[in-house]
Amino acid sequence: MAMREPQDSMIRDLVNLIRGQSMSRRTLMRGAALGAAGIGALSLTGCSSSKRGEDFIVFGNWTFYLDYLQESKEFPTLEAFNEQAGFTVKYLEEIDDNNTFYGTIKDQLATGKDTGYDVIAFTDWMNARLIRAGQIQEYDYNNMPNVTANLIDSQWDALDADEGRKYTVPWQLPASGFVWNTEEVPKGIYELEDFMRPELKGKVGVLSEMRDTMGMIMQAQGVNVTGEWGDTEFDKALEWLDDGLKSGQIGQVKGNSYTQDLERGDTLAAMAWTGDVVMMNTDNGPLWTLEVPESGGMITADSMTVPNGTSQEAKAKVEEMIDYYYDPHVQAQVADYVTFVPPVKGTQEAMRELGLESAENPLIFPDDEMSKRLVNFRTLTPEEEQKYETAFQNVMGL
Repeated sequence: MAMREPQDSMIRDLVNLIRGQSMSRRTLMRGAALGAAGIGALSLTGCSSSKRGEDFIVFGNWTFYLDYLQESKEFPTLEAFNEQAGFTVKYLEEIDDNNTFYGTIKDQLATGKDTGYDVIAFTDWMNARLIRAGQIQEYDYNNMPNVTANLIDSQWDALDADEGRKYTVPWQLPASGFVWNTEEVPKGIYELEDFMRPELKGKVGVLSEMRDTMGMIMQAQGVNVTGEWGDTEFDKALEWLDDGLKSGQIGQVKGNSYTQDLERGDTLAAMAWTGDVVMMNTDNGPLWTLEVPESGGMITADSMTVPNGTSQEAKAKVEEMIDYYYDPHVQAQVADYVTFVPPVKGTQEAMRELGLESAENPLIFPDDEMSKRLVNFRTLTPEEEQKYETAFQNVMGL
């Protein structure tokens, strides 16, 4: 069931509202007492008279991953969809870590029972686990013509466990590279060993996400992480990381909170996600530079999946919502707020039509040269995942 095309006037109204907001996403992260997740949760509690799957569906996602207005406490594109769809999407920002969130629903997934969510946006490596276990449903692309037409070519087979995207549809594409404080680190960070310069001791940060940190280290050591490699290559990269931590050269191991260390000056150079750097520079001026190293940065997808416990009626509504977000003009609003790489063809052109400055940001829209340096960490077998995650966490002290 194809969605009606969004009205240009409505979209332009949304742009004007967003431009008028004085509070950015990062400011919200620091100061909002309730936040969007709380609002989503509160709205869900008021649905006791409604029937899930019939009157509303539930979408579980990461925080700050959908366009949001602080003053009205609304998600503009989602509100527009709710008004025209004839049902409501209850949006819950409840994912802060793949493993942690998986732990809250793994028993229901294992038994095929209702998880409480009709669609979830795990990262693709976690989605590969769900596909192997047969815990998520295959999409009906007859209900998603926009996805068929507009999913960028490189993503159709980007997840080797799901060629053709039968079970997963990308929401956003997080990419990672090297970031540094432009004023404090004038030489820049272009190679892995640049992190080891004496003047940076204790001021280097790495990500707690294994595939980003280990992927960039391995790529710098000449390993193609998309292809064949094993214990020898992984252990060599882990040794570099262990040496950096034990010597005190690497001072910070963080997830999403690494941005706070950069803003305080506790970290001057780090492995980072592109969207966060875009947002920090929006809030604080162009203080940080991010480069995808010549050796390679990581790119993956946070993709929407439908758990087996979701009813067929609700699944059709999920597909309708996904198709709506694959309209480039709708995706332009999301990408302008989220600032990660969008998976939808035509998003940059739509941003230009709407007069959004983000349209020219190379971290949101990498050129061909940068795109070639962004690679996917290959899917691990269950045995490899257990072994490598455990070894990584032991070294990191997680």
